[in-house]
Amino acid sequence: MSDRLPGFSTLAVHAGAQPDPTTGARATPIYQTTSFVFNDADHAASLFGLQAFGNIYTRIGNPTNAVLEERVAALEGGTAALAVASGHAAQVVVLQQLLQPGDEFIAARKLYGGSINQFAHAFKSFGWNVVWADPDDIASFERAVTPRTKAIFIESIANPAGSITDIEAISTVARKAGVPMIVDNTLASPYLIRPIDHGADIVVHSLTKFLGGHGNSLGGIIVDAGTFDWSAGGKYPMLSEPRPEYHGIRLQETFGNFAFAIACRVLGLRDLGPALSPFNAFMILTGIETLPLRMQKHCDNAKAVAEFLAGHPAVSAVNYAGLASDKYNQLARKYAPKGAGAVFTFRLKGGYDAGVSLVSKLQLFSHLANVGDTRSLVIHPASTTHSQLDDAAKIKSGAGPDVVRLSIGIEDKEDLIADLEQALGA
Repeated sequence: MSDRLPGFSTLAVHAGAQPDPTTGARATPIYQTTSFVFNDADHAASLFGLQAFGNIYTRIGNPTNAVLEERVAALEGGTAALAVASGHAAQVVVLQQLLQPGDEFIAARKLYGGSINQFAHAFKSFGWNVVWADPDDIASFERAVTPRTKAIFIESIANPAGSITDIEAISTVARKAGVPMIVDNTLASPYLIRPIDHGADIVVHSLTKFLGGHGNSLGGIIVDAGTFDWSAGGKYPMLSEPRPEYHGIRLQETFGNFAFAIACRVLGLRDLGPALSPFNAFMILTGIETLPLRMQKHCDNAKAVAEFLAGHPAVSAVNYAGLASDKYNQLARKYAPKGAGAVFTFRLKGGYDAGVSLVSKLQLFSHLANVGDTRSLVIHPASTTHSQLDDAAKIKSGAGPDVVRLSIGIEDKEDLIADLEQALGA
């Protein structure tokens, strides 16, 4: 190739991959093995001592997974990445590097219901404390900062309502506080938004969603932006202090702008063990090859469906940032000019009962707890994904009793609108 930087679509197909040197296979092989043979005793020692890069054991790394990691890092503009078993696993591994018992992290209140539950309940057993802030009120993040704050966590496009978060404004708060900003970019994918370009230090994804795109494989990934100084202030001893399990290596000093990705691998994945199956990595790689084509179709369909719903008499409100009338439209124009995503909510005049009824009457939409599939999906969050929250918390998170969430697929938009029309009419 020439010296020009490859475009996004080219990276989606080629980044991290090359023909297999042994067989010439063009598609990345599935290296379905638990472990790898060392050249000799010195080679083995250097791998275990972090003095050389290479394969040891698939729980720590695998060649198929490595292609996936390099590809997503390239698409996000990061220095390195680590693939893990799920999006939830990515969040655990990230925060394990940053927090000690008694520490706090600030999280946007508008998040996927599973993340709210994980942060508010599961993480308490680690002694990690979440402090909630309102992404519509940037000052609430500033007010939440304390000496125990070690990170800020947001979603670029918030689940379930599809609202756009002002990444740059919140990154300014994080910089002032001297803490990294973590952005879950699952609903946007790097095709629509690259959070690192707007101040993110760490990006996480549920690969299960738009990156994989076909509803067939679980996975998660952590992308290191290489932008944060982990040695400043002594806040992050996992990265700045000597690691006894690696003969006193200081990860920040040794690995520089990809130290966080290394820490997640050799201190998180190695010991916690949420490894991604090489088969799932292969499936997700295949999905990423068509990401630009799919995401544009997703967005075009979503806008058409949102416009239809906005004019329907059974609908009281549509929350889709791609609509000119939406409160997040200006942020969508700034951060996601190619489209406002494919996941959004709308409210029914009939309330809770109307939401439950609608999902049972739809025929083309699949009623299930997922987003980012080629197929169009529907769910009533108040009775499912957000059911563990009380009514006040449901409403604050954008999942009130009258709310229905759609994940718009790549079918013909006319068929999707017809299905909604018959279900709303019934």
